[in-house]
Amino acid sequence: MRLTKLRHPAAFTLVELLVVMLIIVVLVALSVPALSAARATSKQTICASQLRQVGIAIYSYANDYKGSIPFGPKAPPAIASNFYPATGNVTSLVSLGYPALGQPVGLGLLIESYLANQPKVLFCPDPDSYLDTDKELLKVGVSQAQCSYYYRHASVTALSEPNPPPVYRTRLGSLGVNSNGLPIRALVMDTQFLCHPGLAAFGITPRTHHKQAAVSILFADAHAQVVSNLDNAFTVDITNQLYASFQLMLDAFERADAVQ
Repeated sequence: MRLTKLRHPAAFTLVELLVVMLIIVVLVALSVPALSAARATSKQTICASQLRQVGIAIYSYANDYKGSIPFGPKAPPAIASNFYPATGNVTSLVSLGYPALGQPVGLGLLIESYLANQPKVLFCPDPDSYLDTDKELLKVGVSQAQCSYYYRHASVTALSEPNPPPVYRTRLGSLGVNSNGLPIRALVMDTQFLCHPGLAAFGITPRTHHKQAAVSILFADAHAQVVSNLDNAFTVDITNQLYASFQLMLDAFERADAVQ
């Protein structure tokens, strides 16, 4: 009886295995940037969607207040940690600190009646450093609290002016023109805020979003748009310009007014 020799399938050689592994590594390396970019785009889209919801809330507020956008309140006496030193200044606060503990300000005026079921839309989904949104919202009505967005009252106050112009409530249908003569259009945008580390002692720390590469902007017609910030056009850097803080914030909005 003749025995037939069994054939075993040829195994991969070490070189072939190394080539396959190299191909896998290359494919993964190529896909990671694409996945990262897709994730960033997704978060920017969510951010813009949230701002559209804020826009709807602003319109609802204006409908109840004879066309006025959320405005005020009157600023408390200025102290080192007061982020709202003049009534109508651009602010990311939603409630005030000492001595007006918890008083709603800016977009915080929307929380109780217009954003009660969705207050987290005031927090960007793509912060560059961790922010406990639940903890921040618990401060609203109790102490100073911030959201992720700058809000522009569209008023003409200035901390540096000895006799600032009178405060007025701005109507959504007649926001006026900015210092460059362009119609005021931008109302809300991501905070891209940089400052000196020494200010942390006063509770002032950097707050940036989208890796500072983009900003989401809400316009007066309630549409939101993601705009490139690769040139830092919307970055407020007060590292060497502390006393120009609020003017720099307003300057960023005035550049946003020109966005097409």
